[in-house]
Amino acid sequence: MVHADTHSDYLDMAETLLQSGYKDAAAVITGTSLEVHVRTLCVKYGVDTELVSGAPKKADVMNADLKKADVYDGLRQKQITAWMDLRNKAAHGDYQSYDEHQVCMFIDGVRDFMLKYLA
Repeated sequence: MVHADTHSDYLDMAETLLQSGYKDAAAVITGTSLEVHVRTLCVKYGVDTELVSGAPKKADVMNADLKKADVYDGLRQKQITAWMDLRNKAAHGDYQSYDEHQVCMFIDGVRDFMLKYLA
């Protein structure tokens, strides 16, 4: 419950930022929340979060691993991949490749994902 509440707080923060005109910051915060949730799902379902070398796995690798572990299906995996792409664009300054509406859907989608797939 604490985990869900913490992420809900970050998503609320992202929503407030978006409503205040800061779509890029909102996208980064939402994406970070998504990545942390994916990592926590890996722990819950016994999916490795580190490479053999001990380095942490990237979010897209953990996403694929969760699909392979049947935590969710291929459609959900693709949606998460698209969300992570939006987050990466925001984090790397490609601000014109997405708009406020997409960030709003991103926040709502991640919130729904976190509720459906509790960690």
